[in-house]
This record gives sequence, structure tokens and C-alpha cells, in this order.
Amino acid sequence: MTEMVYGALPAHEGDPVLPRWWRTVDKLTITCILILFGVGILLGLAASPPLAARNGFEPFHYVQRQAFFGGVALIAMLVASMMDPRLLRRLSTLAFFITLVALALLPVFGTDFGKGAVRWYSLGFTSIQPSEFLKPVFIVVSAWLLASSMEINGPPGKQISFVIAMVVAGFLAMQPDFGQASIVLFVWGILYFVGGAPMLLLLCMGGLVILAGTMAYNSSEHFARRIDGFLSTDIDPTSQIGYATNAIQEGGVFGVGLGEGSVKWSLPDAHTDFIIAVAAEEYGLVLVLIIIALYATIVLRSLLRLMRERDVFIRLAGTGLACMFGVQAMINMGVAARLLPAKGMTLPFVSYGGSSLIAGGAAMGMLLAFTRLRPQGEISDILTGRVRR
Repeated sequence: MTEMVYGALPAHEGDPVLPRWWRTVDKLTITCILILFGVGILLGLAASPPLAARNGFEPFHYVQRQAFFGGVALIAMLVASMMDPRLLRRLSTLAFFITLVALALLPVFGTDFGKGAVRWYSLGFTSIQPSEFLKPVFIVVSAWLLASSMEINGPPGKQISFVIAMVVAGFLAMQPDFGQASIVLFVWGILYFVGGAPMLLLLCMGGLVILAGTMAYNSSEHFARRIDGFLSTDIDPTSQIGYATNAIQEGGVFGVGLGEGSVKWSLPDAHTDFIIAVAAEEYGLVLVLIIIALYATIVLRSLLRLMRERDVFIRLAGTGLACMFGVQAMINMGVAARLLPAKGMTLPFVSYGGSSLIAGGAAMGMLLAFTRLRPQGEISDILTGRVRR
């Protein structure tokens, strides 16, 4: 318990991989992720049987698939968490180019599954959403470019990373997937801010985002419809937002009881984008607050550990991954509570979805690798001229 709260002792480089990993990894973060995955399975047992019945599958078809994809995600998380940051940087660079090409080819080979946005490759037995895998590796590559630009005679990493961010956001907006595009731009802005960007430049970037949003509203019927629905004072009770907000209100503090909720029979995305509505209706505010606390613990715990990190690349990459994780969770729950416009975004480790689960597992594995304790002095030691031997 002491190690979970205060962290483990740094290991020596000569130690075997597994003992060194166990002593240096953040066990509290791993515990929170496992609990979130368990909550996702629990909610899947409640939310997915109606959809399975409509599609002619066994009652727990989607739960079994979620357990399988979740197992792959946890393996990916553990493997990535054992890797050296330099190896993660190289693999992320390779994966970034592969996923970027896959994203660019979506208009040609992709499918929309009748949802109006071409975001997936259909493989018959399953589907792949390239944007889910692109986000974490984009963050690592951007962090490397920004860190390299701070070195003497380093490359123009800030400019290159900005161009890459615009290209990625542009491809996502073409799907259209403005939610993922906004996350990419937001996280890049966080990296740029942590890397020492002047406030005036960030304000100018914010103005450009507002301008781009205005243009998207005027040119995209899909985008305009979602914004108009969010700003409208009247909620269509037969819409997904209407069902979700009503379910949250019906749940109250302690919920209506396990299996007693009705929203899962009305919402087609009850097991994915609106899984928090099922949690709120059947288990009430209590479970929702527990879920929020788990996400907050992972993000804050990771940021606190990264504050002690001396390597600029590791600090930037870890910060970006932690912020991406927290912002995606916040957007998903905010949409269900009608605090944000509809985005079509999953709740990490809780919602059903093979791509989101596996990509989320890899992202959290990289975050765990970046937040592992290493033999080094604190940043305060550098500032005061004291370096711990």
C-alpha cells in the first residue's frame, strides 16, 4: 500500500526486466485502469443484450467481444509499459506514418456503417478505426519534435509538429470527425504550452480554432446539426441525447437497480457512446462519481509523477497522453449530460469497441512507461545546483 501511494524505489539498470518493471511502475494507475475495465464489463452486461437481440446474436455476444478486446488491450498495455522510452519513440514514429496513410485512404477504402462518417475499415469479422491508433502515436511524435527543437542546433520541431497537427486534424475533419480533430488540436496545444509556447501565440491559435469552427458550421450540415441540437432549448425526447438525459435524471443518487433501466432498450449506442447513461440510470450518481474519481486519479497521478521527470521528451509525451485520456473521458460524459455537443466518442476502457480498447491499452502502456521511476535527480536539484548521485 505504501508503494501505491508514494511510489516504488528506483531500480538499477542491471536488474531483470520484470522485477525492475514491478518496482518502478505506477501500481495505483494500473489498479484504476483494471477497475475501469471491470466497470465496463459490468455495464456491458446490462447495456448490450438488447442490441444483441436486435442483431440476432447471443445475449452476451458483445460482452464476450469486449472481454476479448479488453484482454488484448491489457496485454498491449503491459508490454508497452515495460519498454524503454527511446524504443517507444521509434515504434511510435513508424506507427504514426502507417496510421496516417490509413487515415488518408479512408475515403477510398473505408466505410461508414450507416452512421454518416467514414471512419472505419471493415474486415468482415471486425472493423478498425485508424484515428484511435493515430492519437497516441501522434502525441509521442509531436513530443519528440518539440523536445528536439529545444536542443542546440536542433531541427525546427515546433513548426514541423504544427504542420503535422494541421494535416491530421484536416484528415479527421474530412470524415467528418470533428471530435477527434478537436482532441488532436487540444493536446498539441497542451504540448506546445508545456514546451514553453508564448501565451500570445496560444491565443492566436485559439482564434484560428474558433474561425475554423465557424467555417465548419457554415459548410458542414453534419456539424451544424449537432451544434444546433446542443444550443436548442428544446430536447427531442426520442433523440439519443433525450434518452440519455432522461436516464440520468431517472437514476438519481442510487439508481433504479441492476437490470431495471430502460434506456438500453432505446439507445442504439447505449453500450458505446452513452454507456455513462446506463451507469447513471441503473447505479445512480454513486457509480458515476466513482468512475469520475478513477479517471481523475489516473490523470493527476500521472501528471504528478511527470513533474519529477528531467527528460523533456518523456515529460511532454506523458503529459500529452494523460491529457488525451482525461479529455476524452470528459467529452464522453459531457455529451451524455448535455454539457457538450454530440461528438461520437467512447469512454476509455468502459465503452464497447475493439479499436478504442486496444488503442487505449497501448496509450496507457506508454503512459505507464513514461511515468516509471528512474534513477535521476529532481528538477529542483537542477535549479539549485544539486544533482543526486
